[in-house]
Amino acid sequence: MKVLVTGGSGCIGSAVCRDFVLGRGWSVLNVDSLTYAAVPGALDTVEGHGRYRFVQADVCDRQRMGRCLAEWRPDAIVHLAAESHVDRSIAASETFVRTNVLGTWSILDAALEYWHALPAERRSFFRVLLVSTDEVYGSLGETGRFTEESPYDPSSPYSASKAGGDHLGMAWFRTYGLPVLISHCSNNYGPWQFPEKLIPLMSIRAFLGEPMPVYGDGRNVRDWLHVDDHVRALALILEKGRPGSRYVVGGHGERTNMEVVEAICDIADRLHPAGRPHCRLVAHVEDRLGHDLRYAMDPARLEGELGWRPGISFGDGLEDTVRWYFENENWWRPLLQRAVIERKRDARAGAA
Repeated sequence: MKVLVTGGSGCIGSAVCRDFVLGRGWSVLNVDSLTYAAVPGALDTVEGHGRYRFVQADVCDRQRMGRCLAEWRPDAIVHLAAESHVDRSIAASETFVRTNVLGTWSILDAALEYWHALPAERRSFFRVLLVSTDEVYGSLGETGRFTEESPYDPSSPYSASKAGGDHLGMAWFRTYGLPVLISHCSNNYGPWQFPEKLIPLMSIRAFLGEPMPVYGDGRNVRDWLHVDDHVRALALILEKGRPGSRYVVGGHGERTNMEVVEAICDIADRLHPAGRPHCRLVAHVEDRLGHDLRYAMDPARLEGELGWRPGISFGDGLEDTVRWYFENENWWRPLLQRAVIERKRDARAGAA
């Protein structure tokens, strides 16, 4: 299979590229604009591989996307390119609307033109998978889980922009017949994740002995999914999913934010005894605007139709992930400075 992956230089995208090329023997064209969130080093194992190519391009560039499709002639598209950090979307929403809405339109429009020109046999096999988020569904109460039938109710500029892209995808399926699928994943974690996200941020703060900021009372619940389990789900959806369908992907790893931070502190105590107890570093800060209380996913369709199950428990995955950050200071330390620069830029944009 030949696949065009957008956003293949991020945490999830790079895991997709590694798995598709090295694990499945597929050929991948990675199209990425290399924003601040691109993770250097994550693609070293496929760089130079005969089944891997890279093009630096903006997904919002409709003409460039058309050329990439015409030159690569893929059997499928996995659209991961997105602005994804909620805090940054609150500070500077324009970039999120541009990338997550206009960028998705660009991919869909280019894909439709490309799909129409394919021979009949290849047209029937072609797929476009839009990788979305559980955040489009808004917030749950203390019980229940999101399913594919849950109504959209986004709370942040980030989730609203992702919802907009999803709606475009379904419109392109219903209006034009383009074989679009949409996946909704819960919170990903694992190695190579940019340090602004909760688990890498808290792991690094614990390593450095710096304050570990927790929004509000820390009782907000998230369903954690290891990135490698997510990639397996995406491959199955691409191969066996029904066009026009949505699939929610959850790791059965519901934890409050405080439970996650406390678990990281416990792991840090074992890995770095001189700094214990790391729980003394936890500092509660003013809650995030529009902070959703709880996300939880019911992946019954994915499990029943496609036979997917998460294979990495949250406890084992978290320990491996914290250890990875403790052992890779040379990788994440330069990225921290990049994050500071981006926050300052976003603050200036928000004040303009």
